[in-house]
Amino acid sequence: MSRDDRWKSLLELLVERGRLEVEEAAAELEVSAATIRRDFDQLAEQQMLVRTRGGAVVHGVSYELPLRYKTARRASEKQRIAKAVAGLVTAGEAVGLTGGTTTTEVARALAVRSDLASGSPALTIVTNALNIANELAVRPQFKIVVTGGVARPQSYELIGPLADGVLGQITIDLAVLGVVAFDVTHGAAANDEAEAAINRLLCERAERVVVAADSSKLGRRAFARICAVEAVDTLVTDTAADAETVGRFEEAGLRVITV
Repeated sequence: MSRDDRWKSLLELLVERGRLEVEEAAAELEVSAATIRRDFDQLAEQQMLVRTRGGAVVHGVSYELPLRYKTARRASEKQRIAKAVAGLVTAGEAVGLTGGTTTTEVARALAVRSDLASGSPALTIVTNALNIANELAVRPQFKIVVTGGVARPQSYELIGPLADGVLGQITIDLAVLGVVAFDVTHGAAANDEAEAAINRLLCERAERVVVAADSSKLGRRAFARICAVEAVDTLVTDTAADAETVGRFEEAGLRVITV
C-alpha cells in the first residue's frame, strides 16, 4: 500500500471512529507500528489530526475529511452508482452536478459515454465543483457552466451569494446530488450549511433530481438539510442498501435503482 493510500485509509478510519490507537491502525492496515507512528506524526504536522499518547484523534470538534482523502473507500460502489446515474442522462440535456466523490465519478462516467463524444453541445454541465469543471473542461463537446462563489477547500465547491446569482438565471433538466446523508424523514443533507444552500438551489432549478449515494449514506442525518425527500425523483445506490430502507424510499414515491 502506498503512503497516499495509507493516509487516506487512516484518515477515513479516524473520522469513522473519532480515535485510533497505533497498534489498532497497524493491524487494520497490515503495516508496522513504526510506520503508523510516522504517518500520524506527518499528518499531525499538516493539522489533519491531533497526536495523542499511543494514537491520534480527529482535529477539532467538528471534522470533515477533505475530498482528496475520500476516494479510497467504497470506490467500486461509487463507480457503479456513477455509471447508472450517467445512464439516466439524455444527450443534449443540461445537467447539474454538486461536489463530492460520487458526483465526480458521475462526471467521469459521462465523459466516456460514446454517444456523448460529439454534439453542439452533447451536454451542458452546470456545477459549483471546481474539480469537476476542471476534469470536464477538456471535453470540447461539453458546455461547462461554473457558478461563482468562494471555494470551500474540503469539497472544492463554490459557495455563497455569488453562486446564487448564476443559478437564479438558469434552468436545468437533471440535478445530481452528492450527499452526506439521505433519510426518508429528514431528506438529503450535507455537513455545511452554505454548501447545502447551493445544492438546494440547484435542485429548485431542475426538472428532475437524482440522489447518488452509496448505502452507508442512507438512513442517516447530517447537520444541514438540502431538500425534503419529496423533492427527489430517483435514488441510485448500491446493492448493500438495507431492503427495509429501500422500501421506505419507494413508499415515499422515489424510484430506487440499486447497482
